Amino acid sequence: MKDFSHPGSKEKEQSDINKIIQTTVEISRNEWKYCADVDLVLAEDLPLVPCHPNDIGQVILNLLINAAHSIKERPEKSPNSPKGQIVIRTTPAQHHIAIELNDNGCGIPEAIIHKIFDPFFTTKEVGKGTGQGLAIARNVILNKHGGDIKVTSEEGLGSTFIIHLPQTRRRDGGIRAPDNPTKKPRFPGESGVFTISPDHSGLRNGG
Repeated sequence: MKDFSHPGSKEKEQSDINKIIQTTVEISRNEWKYCADVDLVLAEDLPLVPCHPNDIGQVILNLLINAAHSIKERPEKSPNSPKGQIVIRTTPAQHHIAIELNDNGCGIPEAIIHKIFDPFFTTKEVGKGTGQGLAIARNVILNKHGGDIKVTSEEGLGSTFIIHLPQTRRRDGGIRAPDNPTKKPRFPGESGVFTISPDHSGLRNGG
C-alpha cells in the first residue's frame, strides 16, 4: 500500500510500470482472489516510462476490478465453476510500451462497446456502479499521458484492454533500438511468466 499512499506529484516520474502493476495486483487481491487467478507476463526489458504512478496504478486497478466483476457475471457461473483467468502483459516497442489486460469474463455486447468510456455509462444495477472507472482511465491515459487505450471484446468469451504509453529511454539511459520483428511475446508456461493466486503471498514463477 505504501507505494501508492503518498500524494501524487504534478511532474511525471520515470517509473517502473511492471512494479506498479505488481503492487496494484497485490493490494486488490480481495477483489479477485475468489473468482480468478491473475497471470502476469511482464517484459524483463521494459523501459522506465515518464508517468504519474498513482494515476497509472488507478487505471490498472479499475481495469482489474472490472475484469473480476465480468468473470463473476458469467452466465454459467456457479459455486462449482472453475475460476476465471485474468492476464496482464507488458511489452516494449520503439516509441511506447504496451499494457494488455485480458479476461475470460462475460464480455461486452457489441451494441454498447462504443459507449464504455463515456462518463457515467454503466451496465450495473443502480447503486452498484458509478460508470466513472473507464472514463477516468481514458482521461488519465489520453489527456495526462498522451497515450491511448482500446478494447476488443466478444460477448460470452471475454475482453482485452490495451494501453499504449509513450516512452523515451531504457533503464540504462540509452535510446532504445528499433523493435525486433522476430521477437515473440511470452505466454503462460514460458520463462518470465508469473502467477498470482490466493494461496500464495507473492509472485510465483510460471516458467
